[in-house]
Amino acid sequence: MGSGVVSKGERTRESILEGAYQLFLQQGYHGTSMRQIAEEAGIALGGIYNHFSGKEEIFTAVLEAYHPIHEIVPVIQASEGATIEEYVRNAAMGMMTALERQPGFLNLIFIEIVEFNSQHLPDLVDMTFPKVMSIVGPFAASQNKLKDIPLQSIVRSFIGLMFMQYFAEKLVGSKFVDMPLEEAFEQTLQIFLHGILAE
Repeated sequence: MGSGVVSKGERTRESILEGAYQLFLQQGYHGTSMRQIAEEAGIALGGIYNHFSGKEEIFTAVLEAYHPIHEIVPVIQASEGATIEEYVRNAAMGMMTALERQPGFLNLIFIEIVEFNSQHLPDLVDMTFPKVMSIVGPFAASQNKLKDIPLQSIVRSFIGLMFMQYFAEKLVGSKFVDMPLEEAFEQTLQIFLHGILAE
């Protein structure tokens, strides 16, 4: 809303999503009931159906609402650098910080994969892709310094590499890379910027 005022209905919807988010993380999707979600949100069970048709719709709304892309894009857009290398490094560090602020999202993805066989992921990609492509500006400004690769592919590779770096750190830590995580992060940046082939 333009005035910044949040309606009662919007507050109720947010309470439902917040309560469902916490319950899904603790109990999984199938282990969580609509009654539990209503109790967590502080509303009557019937009140949920004024906002959502059922539990699956709530889950997909939680996936979208708590996707870290909402924090990642503004952070990357605000990143600066005198060179493309400096910009990429600052953007990557900002992205990792933003991911750290949404630690539960990784668990949501596991729930999606295990309990839904990834059926909602294509729609999630459709939702996030326009936001991701909004960060092409700095890459476009330096296009004369880049290889002849479509900007969409460059941005997609950057986001994908940083996500995988974060997931690897959270899943297995330094054992996965057998080196300090800071060094692994720097090597990932070097691979993105310069590739793996010797000049």
